Amino acid sequence: MPTSSRFDTAVQAPFWAETVPPQPACPALSAETSCDLAVIGGGFTGLWCALKARERHPDARIVVLEASHCGNAASGRNGGFCAPSISHGVSNALARWPKQAATLVRLGLDNLDGLQEDLAHYGIDAEFERQGKLNVAATPWQAEGLESMQVAYARFGIETTLLEGDALRERFASPKYATGLFEPNYALVNPGKLVAGLRQACLAQGIDIHEHTPVTALDRTPQGVRLTTPQAELGASRVAMATNAAVPLLKRLKMAVIPIFDYTLVTEPLSDAQLSAIGWQDRHGISDTGNQFHYFRKTADNRILWGGFDAIYHYGSRQDEALLHRPESYARLEANFSDAFPSLADVDFSHAWGGIIDTSARTTFFAGTALKGRLAYAMGFTGQGVSASRFAALAMLDMLDGQQTERTRLGMLRRFPVPFPPEPIRSGAVRLAQRHLALEDRTGHRSLFLKTLDRFGIGFDS
Repeated sequence: MPTSSRFDTAVQAPFWAETVPPQPACPALSAETSCDLAVIGGGFTGLWCALKARERHPDARIVVLEASHCGNAASGRNGGFCAPSISHGVSNALARWPKQAATLVRLGLDNLDGLQEDLAHYGIDAEFERQGKLNVAATPWQAEGLESMQVAYARFGIETTLLEGDALRERFASPKYATGLFEPNYALVNPGKLVAGLRQACLAQGIDIHEHTPVTALDRTPQGVRLTTPQAELGASRVAMATNAAVPLLKRLKMAVIPIFDYTLVTEPLSDAQLSAIGWQDRHGISDTGNQFHYFRKTADNRILWGGFDAIYHYGSRQDEALLHRPESYARLEANFSDAFPSLADVDFSHAWGGIIDTSARTTFFAGTALKGRLAYAMGFTGQGVSASRFAALAMLDMLDGQQTERTRLGMLRRFPVPFPPEPIRSGAVRLAQRHLALEDRTGHRSLFLKTLDRFGIGFDS
């Protein structure tokens, strides 16, 4: 499916990269050495882990190993929605961990507070905006879902406002959406600036970062763990693995997540008149509430970022770089954008790109240890890692320090997710789940197949 002329000048790369000044490269590891803590992965989780480890252990030698450059993967390619949740939302916490839901909700709220405080403490300008999020519904059954969401939020004292008619049009006016639920305690960030800021803070704290240094093997030794890279080996007393959707270095994790491709468009900057025509005067983010959902927000210069809907899995869990660009998905996003914003039919797109989501079968991240407690890992964020990555980093450090904390006692972390089946069953199961989810979006009826998955704590998110 070809793209339209609206993409004629579009850059096929994340918009966020253009907002960050060029960063001097950190040299690849080239000589054998040792450290107290090695962090594998230079995205949000890995950089948070290194920075928070420095706070706990001021004299430790901490080394970050990144296969490409920091933020090259999911951390630099997402929409920048920074949720006050570590459990993929309140409703998901209630459905999967009802006995710990109150704790999960509280820890999620505290984590967003802590993230904001850390940004201020380290002087990181990530364009952090805590302006709220508007959840919008296009069908009567989605509107009922918003009402249920409001009831769930109220159980934990979370403020929301249900909006219809003129009240909704004051925050956002689109012929596609008739109902909205506004939650004021939600944030947005510029992911590129957040990665760059965390990277610089780590360097300023004496943390060694080696980019273009993929780790190819892990081996336990009497002193800890030996990490093999193309040019040198690194000995570490402890290791934190923050590799997101990359093929895991531990065999036990290879069935725990699958790579799902998600695609994003960004428009040219909009004028005040164009923004007025769609009633979007404030700086809140927006998300619709289908299974196949869109997320959209403004950038600092008033472009609209429009992403989501397509969730593409490739047979055999392929992650080829060429798959990061998919004209069919760009065209579908354009069509859906036009449905939501008919008054913006003449607006061109300046950027189009894809990213990979490390999807777990329960839609939340998990964490654990291996190599006799010498290594900790966290993965499976399922598109909700911008803020949860900080919490996951703290949980990994608790585990490596041998601490029993409120974080490490969470069932969400302690229980391994249901593994994905091998091929060809895996790709067939993903396609089947997607068909049933799309059917529910069209009809409002949840199938017996999806209800069965719910019963076993299995989910799939677009």
